[in-house]
Amino acid sequence: MKKSPLTPNKFPKFPPLDGVLLSTAATSMKYKDRDDLLLVSFPQGVVIAGVFTTSKCSSAPVDWCRGILSLNKPARALLVNAGNANAFTGKAGDDAMTSTIRSVADNLSCELDQVYVASTGVIGEVLDADVINQYITKAAASLASDKWHDAAQAILTTDTFVKGATRTAKVGNKSITICGFAKGSGMIAPDMATMLGFIFTDASLEQDILQKMLQSACDQSFNSITVDSDTSTSDTVLAFATGSGGKISDIDNPILDDFKETLSELMLDLAHQIVCDGEGATKFITIKVSGGENNRAAKRIAMSIANSPLVKTAIAGEDANWGRIVMAVGKAGEQANRDALVIHIGGQKVTEHGMGVDGYDEAKCTEHLKGQKIDLLVDVGIASGKATVWTCDLTHGYISINANYRS
Repeated sequence: MKKSPLTPNKFPKFPPLDGVLLSTAATSMKYKDRDDLLLVSFPQGVVIAGVFTTSKCSSAPVDWCRGILSLNKPARALLVNAGNANAFTGKAGDDAMTSTIRSVADNLSCELDQVYVASTGVIGEVLDADVINQYITKAAASLASDKWHDAAQAILTTDTFVKGATRTAKVGNKSITICGFAKGSGMIAPDMATMLGFIFTDASLEQDILQKMLQSACDQSFNSITVDSDTSTSDTVLAFATGSGGKISDIDNPILDDFKETLSELMLDLAHQIVCDGEGATKFITIKVSGGENNRAAKRIAMSIANSPLVKTAIAGEDANWGRIVMAVGKAGEQANRDALVIHIGGQKVTEHGMGVDGYDEAKCTEHLKGQKIDLLVDVGIASGKATVWTCDLTHGYISINANYRS
């Protein structure tokens, strides 16, 4: 598959994280000549947090992870397969998933409810547990600390590039490492795409603190992107903290300020990479809305713009048709002052006083739309609510990819 024109220059070099071991395998269940199964093992005492899809048709792995997360037990393993979402597969899907979980538990000598799972791919097809189980045994025998790129590669579906990020933060005088990788290209409108994200850190944190930080960072990153407005059955973001001793239990402790900021920065980096790999994408679009009744209203308006096929196709065609942005603001269902609505495209004001700016330079807007990074600013003139979301354009490539998804 041809790589997105927005592909980053390179996958970052990840440092090893104490106790985190990874392995991949090629099951050939859907993809040929590539790894499609990931196994990660953890030492004793690893704290885990998770954020999941709000879809009412969530997959078997999502339901399983939600259930064991509530037990507040340390995680020992993560198993991810690509090509089959194991969603809408009834009891047969549950049984297949449980079989793979049991295989991981047997191979790593841990309990079933310490094994987290995620699946991504086609909906409605039961997982072939027998095939996966034979490769779990092989993967468990080849775990290593340096297989980050292989891990990020193994979970991809229609993605055209691997997505990873790593950062270093300070917690007091201690240097803390955060590593993460994600996948996502289509069916992306996380509401917590098919989207999976996995974060690993050697910080020492209580579970409720890690959970609160993960949720907050998700709201600012994965929950602020969209490719096509479709929320997956399988959206899963899991964070694992491997640090031991002296676990921090106060989220307002200033010692965590740099870690919180760095975690959010890393997750936003991954979220932006997902948008850059949107199916058929050629342009990365930043939409900032201000003047909303509140932040929630501003975000709904921003998402209305970001999800509009008419806005996205106009940008793909490099057509400065700001009327489509007006339309998307108006249909959002939130308060907006028509006569105070101000729109900027690439820094140029194009509307004010309820109409287009007299004599604005459309050629300048068109020139901006010819670039790969597009900036839209919208003020709806109600109050002080604001939000920023990110999306991509909509091209014929999206249709081609999804029309042939199961072939």
